[in-house]
Amino acid sequence: MVDFLAENNLCGQAILRIVSRGNAIIAELLRLSDFIPAVFRLKDKSDHQKYGDIICDFSYFKGQEYYDSKLEAKPELQDLDEEFRENNIEILTRFYLAFESVHKYVVDLIRYLDDLNEGVYIQQTLETVLLNEDGKQLLCEALYLYGVMLLVIDQKMEGEVRERMLVSYYRYSAARSSGDSNLDDICKLLRSTGYSSQPGAKRPPNYPESYFQRVPINPTFISMLIGRLRSDDIYNQVSAYPLPEHRSTALATQAAMLCVCLYFTPSILHTQQAKMREIVDKYFPDNWVISIYMGITVNLVEAWEPYKAAKTALNYTLDTANIREQAGRYAASVESLRPHVQQLLKEGFLREEIILDNIPKLLNCLRDCNVAIRWLMLHTAESAYDPNNKRLRQIKDQVINDSKYNPKILFQLLLDTAQFEFILKEMFKQMLAEKQLKWESYKKEGSERMMELAEVFSGVKPLTRVEKNENLQAWFREISKQIESLNYEDSTAAGRKTVQLIQALVEVQEFHQLDSNLQVCQFLLDTRKFLHQMIRTINIKEEVLITMQIVGDLSYAWQIIDSFTSMMQESIRAKPSMVTKLRATFLKLASALDLPLLRINQVNSPDLLSVSQFYSGELVAYVRKVLQIIPESMFTSLAKIIKLQTHDIMEVPTRLDKDKLKDYAQLSARYEVAKLTHAISVFTEGILMMKTTLVGIIKVDPKQLLEDGIRKELVKRVAYALHKGLIFNPKAKPSELMPKLKEMAASMDGFYRSFEYIQDYVSIYGLKIWQEEVSRIINYNVEQECNSFLRTKIQDWQSVYQSTHIPIPKYPSVDDSATFIGRLCREILRITDPKTTCYIDQLNTWYDIKSHQEVTNNRLFSEIQDTLGTFGLNGLDRLLCFMIVKELQNFLTVLQKNILKDKAMVDIFKALMTAVNPVKGIVANASKVYANGVAKTQKIWAAYLEAIMKVGQMQILRQQIANELNYSCKFDSKHLSAALDNLNKSLLVDIEAHYKDPSLPYPKEDNMLLYEITAYLDAAGIHNPLNKIYITTKRLAYFPMVNFLFLIAQLPKLQYSKTQGMTCKKAADPVDWAPLVLGLLTLLKQFHSRYTVQFLALIGQFIRSIMEQCTSQKVPDMPSDVIGALMFLEDYVRYTKLPRKVAEAHVPSFIFDEFRTVL
Repeated sequence: MVDFLAENNLCGQAILRIVSRGNAIIAELLRLSDFIPAVFRLKDKSDHQKYGDIICDFSYFKGQEYYDSKLEAKPELQDLDEEFRENNIEILTRFYLAFESVHKYVVDLIRYLDDLNEGVYIQQTLETVLLNEDGKQLLCEALYLYGVMLLVIDQKMEGEVRERMLVSYYRYSAARSSGDSNLDDICKLLRSTGYSSQPGAKRPPNYPESYFQRVPINPTFISMLIGRLRSDDIYNQVSAYPLPEHRSTALATQAAMLCVCLYFTPSILHTQQAKMREIVDKYFPDNWVISIYMGITVNLVEAWEPYKAAKTALNYTLDTANIREQAGRYAASVESLRPHVQQLLKEGFLREEIILDNIPKLLNCLRDCNVAIRWLMLHTAESAYDPNNKRLRQIKDQVINDSKYNPKILFQLLLDTAQFEFILKEMFKQMLAEKQLKWESYKKEGSERMMELAEVFSGVKPLTRVEKNENLQAWFREISKQIESLNYEDSTAAGRKTVQLIQALVEVQEFHQLDSNLQVCQFLLDTRKFLHQMIRTINIKEEVLITMQIVGDLSYAWQIIDSFTSMMQESIRAKPSMVTKLRATFLKLASALDLPLLRINQVNSPDLLSVSQFYSGELVAYVRKVLQIIPESMFTSLAKIIKLQTHDIMEVPTRLDKDKLKDYAQLSARYEVAKLTHAISVFTEGILMMKTTLVGIIKVDPKQLLEDGIRKELVKRVAYALHKGLIFNPKAKPSELMPKLKEMAASMDGFYRSFEYIQDYVSIYGLKIWQEEVSRIINYNVEQECNSFLRTKIQDWQSVYQSTHIPIPKYPSVDDSATFIGRLCREILRITDPKTTCYIDQLNTWYDIKSHQEVTNNRLFSEIQDTLGTFGLNGLDRLLCFMIVKELQNFLTVLQKNILKDKAMVDIFKALMTAVNPVKGIVANASKVYANGVAKTQKIWAAYLEAIMKVGQMQILRQQIANELNYSCKFDSKHLSAALDNLNKSLLVDIEAHYKDPSLPYPKEDNMLLYEITAYLDAAGIHNPLNKIYITTKRLAYFPMVNFLFLIAQLPKLQYSKTQGMTCKKAADPVDWAPLVLGLLTLLKQFHSRYTVQFLALIGQFIRSIMEQCTSQKVPDMPSDVIGALMFLEDYVRYTKLPRKVAEAHVPSFIFDEFRTVL
């Protein structure tokens, strides 16, 4: 019969593919369980209020019209729904595909069973497949994996959350309209079971059997499988565990499969006592906590509580005397095994000959150790006992007392066993590799020795006093030929023959009285020794390695090993060289990967890489977590060093009186620093001893591990310092901004100096790491802060700044801002608010309107540069851009909805437009016309003014940031600054040339040059925020007229002073000139330039008309409004860097000349 797993055996390949897919699905479910969007849990009150109406469970299907009509009634809900869809559809699709694959898996399994029954596979029926060893294993695994999938889904993803995700997917995806979608079946299979994984939660009735029966599977198939699982050793594991007391460990994998499969036929658990007794006697006579898949533990006492037959059968195992006997047995076992393993691990003890002579003994020791560790780890695991269940608590206490359980001793035994196993495996692998070479060399040596002896007895070779003996000569020649003829390939025959040859050599020595000649004796002894070595070498079999692999399985501890993390870390802290022993433990844990990957590998599935990547990644993350104690301890020592260096140790001056030498020596402080530095380098040494290790399929380089650990600790501490240090009290007078920035700068400097100090002792690039990580922290926080302005949010798993190995911590928000950068930005906006301050452009300073005290000046930005560096200022700039965009968008919405939709207002604008036409002319009765227009529109300007000034204020801040960045760039990296400046200018020249003559070159669409240079220019402050286009706009009627009216409505509130320029008349009605001008300028910049020309023309006409009126009425002084309008034109030209002609086109130069005399 063809091998069941052969590629041309369709029946075997079909079930193998199903099982392989099952393992991949479980890995995907476990992977996704960490990415459930928190919003679907609706835990927070705020989430409930915001999303409660758009996230529904399966009740949605009962009242679909009701929910949809509720949405349609509120446009803001529709908008939120659309935004929610954009942000979550990607992850929802991924979850849906995983859920769909579970359903598809069980459908495919049922179809395969139907095909078997209908005879699709020639000569194969369910019975014949179950008779085949591989077939039996695969069918059992197929059902068992389906059960595990269902349990994993229920444990890792709560029922309500699943329902909400499925409903959201149903509402948002196009799949519901396609006919072949099996969404209904998936919803039936995965609807909430009522189960909760929270401790103390009540188990729903008929759980999990009713859940397992949602998709009915052929009962004959299930009962035949359970029959096989009950009676056979389907994996032939018993051969690896010859002792009867190890039997339950040998059958542990099968026991876990049986437990899961029994839920498919609950009648056995409920009523069939004989079968349950048989199962318990065979699989659970001495254990009741099992690992069902990759360390997911189940306590049968709790799991079988509702089933009468199962509970009764298990009671014999849970008898107090039995528990005492088992626990006592393992306590004694641990006590005797610890010294034994430590003895074996002594330097130089495990030599080749000792291993070869004692293989069975060493394997027995390994078995005993692994069985004891397994039993104690599972039966004392916290996660296996619900603390709210009294009976479980009693059993656990009894186990702990009777086994004299000490986690430290168990942990020590685990470490020693792993190390012993690792050394033994490595030596055995080496011996296997060299087996044939050694055997051949021993054979050659033995054969040559015999030939030499033959020559000795020929009488020709001069060996003292040996008489010629032709018989012996011929005999030794024959023996030499016999040794030469031994064949390595036929090991059994060669072994027998070798034993006979040894016997012959012993006899020849006795019969021919060869003892008298010592040299002949020595030759015979050596040859016997070589023949012995040949027997030993031929006995090195691969079966030993396979047995070691089976016995050393640690997959049951995949999750509970976490309870030993603190112990591992403590032992590393006390003795960093412990890392070498831990390495062996991690490698032992990595053997757990064989379980899910075996079938995937057999079928050559493309899932192999992603599944092994997932489990290896999980394990590497655990290794990192354990070893993180090293960077943590290093940083603790570092903090002490910095404290000593900054507070205790005095700087030694360049010249020093010798009598003061002793004071400056400060020997005790310097000794303390040296001691701490030494401790740091010892920690480094500890992690580097680990050697490069392959964990699963991921290569772990200890140097990289150390660097990542240091980065992680740095990120954790700096992020916390920034979060805590930049929290402001808005009611504080004066503002806490500058003191907090100074404080923050000092602590950042402390981190920086400590890093600089440590880099040589740890052999890392301190400055590079510092800059990369601090920039990552700041950029990530800016990104999170900007999320509030975006419809499509950037999730953590999409962010280029967030990393799984070196995560940036996320702290709950303290106020309206999500992060420290938002708090800093809003505090700066608060203290420079144009309603309460006045900005004097020439001094770059803000003054309080009422008290005329200085509030802040451009030193603020150098302080931010000292604290957060270039990245901080750059991030602040980006955030201000988002705020300006939002402000402009809101402003235009108000303008379009409230002002341009108001018929009365539009009529006023229309009438005024008629009055001022043509713009080149002069308006008759000007002051009345303008005053009338302003009076009628007075009510709309308050909101308009606020928005314009906010934009202007943010533009001033952006200018200040650009100045600070540019200044520090020229100072710190003048070559970069000059290169950027030149490249920028030359690019602009080329682009202008292209627009004049399109045949000249221009960067193509896919050319990243312009995009990349912009980032550099922004970072170096080589840009003008006033020239930036923030939003796209449509044409708006009367737009220049609205802005012109707005400006002349504000002019009466301002006055001109020679020392300060334009300032506010009354503190009660605040208008700040610079934000006003810059706000209007920015707003006009967003529209076509003809609007600006019309706006300037209207101002020019206003100045000419009022001046004309004054001249005719013989008013000698220039009116203040005209001075204000002229100042606006002057400032407009100055800020936009336009030529003077632009203003003089609308206002005759003689008016400007007269205006200057006023100045």
